Amino acid sequence: MPEFVFAYHGGGKPETPEDGAKAMAAWTAWFGNLGAAVVDGGKPVGQSHTVSAKGVTSNGGANPISGYSIVRAKDLDAAVEMAKGCPLVADGSGTVEVAETFDV
Repeated sequence: MPEFVFAYHGGGKPETPEDGAKAMAAWTAWFGNLGAAVVDGGKPVGQSHTVSAKGVTSNGGANPISGYSIVRAKDLDAAVEMAKGCPLVADGSGTVEVAETFDV
């Protein structure tokens, strides 16, 4: 079955321990709903830099990622449907970029 990267954009660090617990509960519930489709739950990521032939931008680029996961789905449309349940999408604080991986 094909695998897909979910690249998360947006969101942020919770401001309080209660906000952190609420966020973790939402992510845990979403991953629980995805079940065996989750290959790698991934991790949040920190500050990024975009590297190009012209050099390095220190602002993270136009749309820096805030984390990633890897899932299995029958096709891109199915993966997109899975991504619609992401807590970042549900609460309006971010987006999910979905891309199929390929073996080389």
